[in-house]
Amino acid sequence: MGIQDVIRLLLPREDHFYDFLEKQATAAYDGAKALEKFATNGTTAEQARDQVQKFEHEGDRIVHAMEEALAKTFVTPIDREDLQKLSSELDTVLDLTNGAIRACVMLGVEKPTDPMKKLIEIIVRCTSKINEAIPKLRKHQYGEIVEAARELRKIEKEADTIYREAVSSLFRDGSGGPFREGAVDARVIIREKTVLEDLENAVDQCDSIADILANLAVKHG
Repeated sequence: MGIQDVIRLLLPREDHFYDFLEKQATAAYDGAKALEKFATNGTTAEQARDQVQKFEHEGDRIVHAMEEALAKTFVTPIDREDLQKLSSELDTVLDLTNGAIRACVMLGVEKPTDPMKKLIEIIVRCTSKINEAIPKLRKHQYGEIVEAARELRKIEKEADTIYREAVSSLFRDGSGGPFREGAVDARVIIREKTVLEDLENAVDQCDSIADILANLAVKHG
């Protein structure tokens, strides 16, 4: 048992750090749900961007509050480095979700393609799973956290397959060149690949969170 573990046994824990993480996970899920409305034609790209941006700002506010609390607190429920890393990774998921919808607006994607819709649906599934898993840290339900991490990795593999097939199809369909009959405009290829990549990056970030959660479960379980 290390000195920090001994200190944690003797002093009261600042459990409100769990509150920060849980609020971040909820903000990430809410941002994904706002993005999903664009995929289901519930909002325009511009409307979805504004909604996701709102949750992104809320996420930033929580991160800043977490950082200030860490600077003032000696004893934390889990190592401060782990708290900071998990907080940062959660914030990045929301940042990437925001970046994806901003790319849609900037590049003129008025309606998402089927692969985009599938990736957006996967982002919702991932953030939902993370939102369910984060509160288990407070409850020390490490076995369930490990299982959630496994499920997140499986979902990420689905996204990877969708992304690779979509990009491959995009370039195959455009192989005749942008100025030949039946070819896909090079601008369309660039636009769709950019958005697909942004969405895939958001899913990859959820996979990174799965690794952190699994490591925390092993460390404290």
